[in-house]
Amino acid sequence: MSRRFFSVLSAVAFAAALGLSGCSNDEQDAPSPQTTPPSASASLNPAAPAPSSTPLPPPDALAGVLYRLADPAVPGLQKLNLVEGATPENGVVFDEFANALVNGGYTPLKFDVRDIGWSDRDPADVVANVDVGTPNAHGPHFAFPMEFKPYQGGWQLSARTAEVLLAFRSDSTVTPPTPGR
Repeated sequence: MSRRFFSVLSAVAFAAALGLSGCSNDEQDAPSPQTTPPSASASLNPAAPAPSSTPLPPPDALAGVLYRLADPAVPGLQKLNLVEGATPENGVVFDEFANALVNGGYTPLKFDVRDIGWSDRDPADVVANVDVGTPNAHGPHFAFPMEFKPYQGGWQLSARTAEVLLAFRSDSTVTPPTPGR
C-alpha cells in the first residue's frame, strides 16, 4: 500500500479518536478507579517485579517522548528514535500526527501520564494511561493506554502503541492488539 494511504489512514484514525472523545462524559475529569480503560488496567501489573530492580520511569520521562513526537517544529525524520522500529518512511506520518493535533485544537498540548506500571507482556516495558488534552478544561481531550520500551537510557513508544495511535505499520505482518487483552 502507498504512503499516501497510510497518511490518510492516520488522519482518519486520529479524527476517530477525537470524535470518540467528544462522546465522553465530562464527569470523567474527577479521579476515580472506574476512569481507567479496561484495556489499560488489564495491561498494568504493579505487583510484577521490577526488571533488575530498576525503578519505574517518572511521568515526565514518558510525557517527554510524547511531547517531542507531537511537536510540529521537530521534523518527522528527527523523531525516528521515539518509536520502536520506526523507519524513514514513517517520518511523514509523524509530521501528519503533529499537524493533526494542531488542527484538532490541541494547542497548547498537555499530556498527563498516570498509572505507570510494568508491562505484563514484556517485563522491561512499562505501560501507562495517558490523558491527552489542553490546559483548558473544556478543550478537546481523550485518554489512551500506552506502552513504552527502554531505549538508549531513555524511553520510546512501543510499535504496538504507535500502530494504534498513529495508524501506521512498520511491519505488515504485525496485527493490532485486541482491546481488553
